[in-house]
Amino acid sequence: MGSKKRRRKYVEYEWIAPCHFGMEAVCKKEITDLGYEIVHVEDGKVTFRGGPEAACRANIFLRTAERVLLKVGSFRAETFDDLFEGTKALPWEEFIPADGKFWVAKAASIKSKLFSPSDIQSIMKKAMVERLKQKYKVSWFPECGAQFPLRVTLMKDIVTVGLDTSGVSLHKRGYRKLISKAPITETLAAALIMLTPWKADRILVDPFCGSGTFPIEAAMMAANMAPGLNRSFLAEGWKQVCDKKLWYQAVEEASDLVDDTVSVDIQGYDIDGAMVKAARENAKLAGVDHMIHFQQRPVSALSHPKKYGFLIMNPPYGERIEDKEALPELYREIGERFAALDSWSAFMITSYEDAEKYMGRKADRNRKIYNGMMKTYFYQFLGPKPPRRNA
Repeated sequence: MGSKKRRRKYVEYEWIAPCHFGMEAVCKKEITDLGYEIVHVEDGKVTFRGGPEAACRANIFLRTAERVLLKVGSFRAETFDDLFEGTKALPWEEFIPADGKFWVAKAASIKSKLFSPSDIQSIMKKAMVERLKQKYKVSWFPECGAQFPLRVTLMKDIVTVGLDTSGVSLHKRGYRKLISKAPITETLAAALIMLTPWKADRILVDPFCGSGTFPIEAAMMAANMAPGLNRSFLAEGWKQVCDKKLWYQAVEEASDLVDDTVSVDIQGYDIDGAMVKAARENAKLAGVDHMIHFQQRPVSALSHPKKYGFLIMNPPYGERIEDKEALPELYREIGERFAALDSWSAFMITSYEDAEKYMGRKADRNRKIYNGMMKTYFYQFLGPKPPRRNA
């Protein structure tokens, strides 16, 4: 028994971390910082190599990944016969026990001959059943045990198959019970903060805080609080992949790193009092309410006595026609208030094409990011660096 356990410890898998388009470099850095080897980076996902504990640590620690998939394999398929045979050839029995519940949760096809998600899903399920019947010498599966949802992508006829270890998407940290009209996901908010030079010793203000996502994610980073610490994951029940003790070890590692006594200046303002109340509730659920100052305040009242701070914001985009008319004035106001903040930097995500024009200055950097299906821009207006402190 002992030797079997030792052998399993050295099993290495390939893991896939899907992320927002445009955020691959941020996700890659996070994975490298966890100590894992990057296999390759492509649009919207990072593939890396690691042992079974990677399922636990990646799910708990990664702030910018949408989920963590265990890569079962990949193969070329131009016909449904190819798809069936390629799926059947994969070693499903290494992961899925005889009582496991398995299904193709999502199939996406890009530039491939096979493009019907429902057909792809049903053919792959049949092929898996066929393989597992032979391996387990049974004719029927109860599917009453742990869950093993598959996520499949076909890109230029190459099928990549991953088992979803996360279950509920990783952006659902568990703290956001109340959300604003145009929320930004927790994973995207974390990635955008990571694209800025902000560190915990610098001021951070979100003048359109809504349900508080930017300030909460920043506070969690400052406190070194792993985003997945207070939630569960599907792979906790995958006995053939990772022992329960690996999950306990990862939780213990994350818990030991938390320091919520760190001194920070993080503020969130919103014109809507109900949203400010919701943001406070969400921050409390995240365990960082003592680290953030929320206040009902319009952007016209934005000011701060200190220098070298950071604004980070997700202002209204004017998705409805009647709201669009108010945008020039709103963005002009943001620009004026920002100009009055001596030596500050500002970071803004918006789909509004005339943002720079009404802000009154050109962004130092501009990055195109897809927020869901919507094309947005992350404008970066950089202020001077603060003078070096004498050691």
